[in-house]
Amino acid sequence: MTRRVYVFDTTLRDGEQTPGVSLSIEDKFEIAKALDGLGVDIIEAGFPAASEGEFNAVKKIANSGLKAKVAALARLNKKDMDVTLSTGIKRIHVFIATSDIHLQYKLKKTRDEVLQIIRENISYLKDKGVEIEYSAEDATRTEKDFLLKAFRVAAESGASTLDIADTVGVASPSLMKELVSMIKRDMPDIRVSVHVHNDLGLATANTLAAIEAGADQFHGTINGIGERAGNVSIEEVAVALKVLYGIETGINLQKIYETSKLVEKLTGVRIAKNKPIVGENAFGHESGIHTHGILNNPRTYEPISPEMVGRKRWFMAGKLSGSHGIAAQLKEMGISVNEDQLAEIVKRVKALGDAGKHVTDADLYAIAMSVTGSSPQKYLSLKGIVSVTGMNISPTTSIRVSFKEKDLESSSTGIGPVDASLRAIQKALEGVLKVNLIEYSIDAITGGSDSLAQVSVKVEDEEGHIASSTATGPDIVMTSVEAMIDGINKLLLKRV
Repeated sequence: MTRRVYVFDTTLRDGEQTPGVSLSIEDKFEIAKALDGLGVDIIEAGFPAASEGEFNAVKKIANSGLKAKVAALARLNKKDMDVTLSTGIKRIHVFIATSDIHLQYKLKKTRDEVLQIIRENISYLKDKGVEIEYSAEDATRTEKDFLLKAFRVAAESGASTLDIADTVGVASPSLMKELVSMIKRDMPDIRVSVHVHNDLGLATANTLAAIEAGADQFHGTINGIGERAGNVSIEEVAVALKVLYGIETGINLQKIYETSKLVEKLTGVRIAKNKPIVGENAFGHESGIHTHGILNNPRTYEPISPEMVGRKRWFMAGKLSGSHGIAAQLKEMGISVNEDQLAEIVKRVKALGDAGKHVTDADLYAIAMSVTGSSPQKYLSLKGIVSVTGMNISPTTSIRVSFKEKDLESSSTGIGPVDASLRAIQKALEGVLKVNLIEYSIDAITGGSDSLAQVSVKVEDEEGHIASSTATGPDIVMTSVEAMIDGINKLLLKRV
């Protein structure tokens, strides 16, 4: 297949409908700019009639000069549509349900009444000179002849794109193919789109099936966020189309990961470790058999190269690891060992794994230092820190660090003194190293108010290197800072 499929991103609209997610205007604008850089064709900026904040966000994004087209959602009524038009939007995505269950229990209207609503309102919009996309809500549970009739009316009234919405994620790949083929046969010149939810875990399969059948566009979100089990993941579909079908989407695949992490950060919706393409483990290897194969030829156990999507592969030590994988990890850390030392390190790693312990690279590093009798090389060290917290003030930390013998200073606020301190370290390194804290945990390992705290962190740099570290001490702030600095030093060893 040599053709172009268009990407309609609804992260800022349907994605924000994820329970517990609420984006500020500034957050939405930051994500919109990232989506524009990613290369999506259309950004659905929001639902202007829903709130003043939504209206202002859509207006700001629509008039910001992005390369992508900017769309907004409206119900098929003049009140919604007039509010949406007043944002200056040039593309409006309108919808009304077509399934009998929605007509009977939600809309309380007949089929003929729904057809009249489609005809009147889309004609009204057409006279306003905007581009119109019509979604048949709950299309996959709609009687087929009526669905086709509703789409015909929408197209005759001025809609240039018709969207099949699998609103509750109950379609199968065969049904998606059937519906797309039905519309394409009847209206070969209309753009057909699909909007698929993931309730049964079929969103990617259903979207690809629709595109196989001739769909020209798909709706999706970054990381697959959205109501209930979410929408189809743009990153999964874009990569699958490129790799499996040779179909272009206009997406800059190398920017997928950084966009994914931005959406994770601003929405607070954590990415599952085993999520395809963007999950932490997507390019991670522990098994000795797999690691040996990867080291000889990455294609043995990887469907795509991690660099294709802005990632790095990584290895984890554990009871299933072999000497080849552990040697590769040690090399990444800048640690040289002889055969006897390597054998002893592998033995100790396997013993930890057999005891049920998750072996982090911090553990491997400590084992290697013990076996070789070496001292870890440090590029970053703490020179001074002052952290202030209290009632009615924002916790604030001022910090001085030495980075490759150059002193760097910074201050930052946070939701607590630990957050402020770790942010201050990240801020101090701006311009020389971008570090993201992707995991933080703290445990008390003794009793009482003077308990020792054990802090574990996992950090990642802009090149996709990941390192973990653990520190123990009586002061939570200082212990957290020590763990963060140690983790950054391990990252720096991997960058050498």
